[in-house]
Amino acid sequence: MTMTTAPPIRIGKPAVAALGLLAVASGALESVVTPTLPLLQRELDMSPAEGALLGIMLLITGALVTPVAGTFGDRYGGKRVLVRLMAVVGVGGMVSSLAPNLPVLLLGQLLQGAMVGALPLSFILVRAHLPEGESKVAIGVVSGLFVAGGMAGTLSAGPVAEGLSRHWMFALPTFAVIGSTLLVNRLMPQDPPVRSDGTGIDWPGLVLLSGTLITLMLVLQLAPEVGSQPLALGALVVVLAAFVAGWIAAERRAASPLVDLRMLARPAVWKSCVLTFMICVGTSGALYLVPQLFDVPTDAYGFGAGATEIGFFLLPGTVAASVAGPLGGMGARRFGSRAVVTAGIVLMAGSLLVLAAVHTEIWHLVVAKTAIALGSGLCVTAMVTSTATSVEHGDTGIATSLVLVTRVLGYAVGMQACGAILTAGTPSGSHVPAESAFVTGFVLAGAVTALSLLVARTMSKGVTE
Repeated sequence: MTMTTAPPIRIGKPAVAALGLLAVASGALESVVTPTLPLLQRELDMSPAEGALLGIMLLITGALVTPVAGTFGDRYGGKRVLVRLMAVVGVGGMVSSLAPNLPVLLLGQLLQGAMVGALPLSFILVRAHLPEGESKVAIGVVSGLFVAGGMAGTLSAGPVAEGLSRHWMFALPTFAVIGSTLLVNRLMPQDPPVRSDGTGIDWPGLVLLSGTLITLMLVLQLAPEVGSQPLALGALVVVLAAFVAGWIAAERRAASPLVDLRMLARPAVWKSCVLTFMICVGTSGALYLVPQLFDVPTDAYGFGAGATEIGFFLLPGTVAASVAGPLGGMGARRFGSRAVVTAGIVLMAGSLLVLAAVHTEIWHLVVAKTAIALGSGLCVTAMVTSTATSVEHGDTGIATSLVLVTRVLGYAVGMQACGAILTAGTPSGSHVPAESAFVTGFVLAGAVTALSLLVARTMSKGVTE
């Protein structure tokens, strides 16, 4: 039932500014791994497959935390849940900054993933304390500052890691997260719970989905070593099958499932999920392979770029991704979701296949990575629009949670597959993969993306069905 409470206290600019600072700090902390992944692999003696696992660990936590955070926000108040989530993020950032090895760093990234559920809670707080017109402006400001934080993290991670150490590239944004969280706690008034309907959290579904995602990552990581560890890989496959079967059974029985699998029977939803998965496989291929190729020594076939240079080279792609959202929304309204998705897929697939054939100059990689980021952003925005407008209002959260889970699966499978390809393509005694491994990865990512056109052409022409 809905609780009867006093009207919420109206907030002023300082409170919105505190949320904005938190968004900047979170965006910076989230983005430091991508440009420095080759550096981290060298310092922690990671294989490419292990580096890919590090790259997606934060996303896995985000996919699990986000739906639970929204429910807890309704039940206990958005501010209370937001502050506690950011406390977890702060702990995760400190663990990452002090990590002496890969397992500890993975734990830190796992905890940092709580920030993915924190940003929507910021939007809930803004809507609760401001009139509709002002809340839209404030949400836009906070969203923009999160993107700006990501750009700042991409640019600053390399100089900090190379000038100070990899420990400080996690520590500095973590200090900013802790400070801005304290500001939010001081300046943001408490918001009362808005709903207490007795619906419980689907803990069995959450635990089983966590096990499924983590086991899947381990299977993909061990895949290149199937010849030397066949029993371990076989055992993990059996465990993965058990987790999947248990999760499906738990979701079918749950009164309020974490992911309502019955929604997948709707064509608009399952098509969006399939498209999201395939497109994210392609996006993650470029996200992982391009920084690795920048890092390859010049005496081989690469560019010998350091972490600072890699961050600079990746910045145009980050900018393209930030403008793709508004462009995708406008395109979907004017031309329909199918047209925007098709255009994005063609742009992505073409860029990936061109990269497989031509990658001898830095500008080849920069231009292609920017085009891929733009195409991916167009696709994701159009698909979310299509999904949200093709179901009942009460089913929007369920449908979008399905898309969220498949998005994480797509990124995870794509990055781990590319990491496995580079690991398998690295000669014994060398740390440099064969150039053919990169070509194989780009071709695979491009082919999967191109095949998604078969699904895209069956989408409804407009944004509604």
